[in-house]
Amino acid sequence: MSAEASVIERCICLRSIDGGSELRTLHPKLRAVSGLLVAAVLVLAGCGEDAEPTAAAPTTQASPTFPVTVTDGAGKQVTLSKRPTAIVSLAPTPTEMLFAIGAGSQVKAVDSLSNYPAEAPRTDLSGFEPNVEAIAGYRPDLVVLTDDIQDVVAGLAALDVPVLRLPAADTLDDTYRQLTALGTATGHPAEAEAVVTKMRADIQQIAGSVPKRGDKLSYYHELDQTLFTVTSDTFIGQIYGLVGLQNVADSAGKQGGAYPQLSAEFLVDANPDLIFLADTKCCGQSTETIAKRRGFAELAAVKDGRVVELDDDIASRWGPRVVDFLRVVAGAVTQVPEPVPTG
Repeated sequence: MSAEASVIERCICLRSIDGGSELRTLHPKLRAVSGLLVAAVLVLAGCGEDAEPTAAAPTTQASPTFPVTVTDGAGKQVTLSKRPTAIVSLAPTPTEMLFAIGAGSQVKAVDSLSNYPAEAPRTDLSGFEPNVEAIAGYRPDLVVLTDDIQDVVAGLAALDVPVLRLPAADTLDDTYRQLTALGTATGHPAEAEAVVTKMRADIQQIAGSVPKRGDKLSYYHELDQTLFTVTSDTFIGQIYGLVGLQNVADSAGKQGGAYPQLSAEFLVDANPDLIFLADTKCCGQSTETIAKRRGFAELAAVKDGRVVELDDDIASRWGPRVVDFLRVVAGAVTQVPEPVPTG
């Protein structure tokens, strides 16, 4: 699994022992966030009810013809001789994608961290400690995962089980490509296309609804309380960029990669206009807890009530719910008033 992917989904996955989050952090906690995006992901949806997945539009198109060959996120061509009817998903984001494109009835088992949608057949399978024998016990005709850990792909190939790998996305285009690949592989190309089309339209509408500002607002996106964060070179950072936000971590990213760890001193000096907490479920962080950190009570975002508590899962997963993530971010930006001209 790539370092960035590991960080994101591991960040989220590791954070939540009960499966609440997919992204965790890059350090020891990384052992546990989904192929990862970690980071990602994306977390801006607040602490309310989970949003409904983007629904696939109904279609009267004839059933796709098999066999089909698709290229997965790792650049490997995967051929399926027939429409899969026993799919196993070993990561939360692919699970969300499968149900969003109308392939939910074909899914027989998902990993322990796949907590959305509620009807997903959750098991004790793990994408971070995959057990080929346990996976094979569900007699899958397609396995979808984010990373090839412990040579699970080779192990499944030895059993003639097709595997589609969908690593953590770096951009929204990666998300669209993965949805399209899943649509082809599962026999739902039209539904997948409809999901992508709606996502593009919704994202364009939300981003376009945010008023242009004279000066860009700055932000800090927190993956966990040890101050791991994301730069603009991540899919999460791309979401923030759609509404004109400037990432205070970008300068730190030159040394720390796409998911650097900041210091408290760095953040106090950067003094971001907005703070987004993607560690509310995994790590119990909130507006109140962040205000108690040394020096943080003086941050503009804290003093002016611009700390946004996100849903860890939504902010870390690069599936259809990135639209909900963007909607929360856009709402937060819209509520920040323009400074009053002086002189």
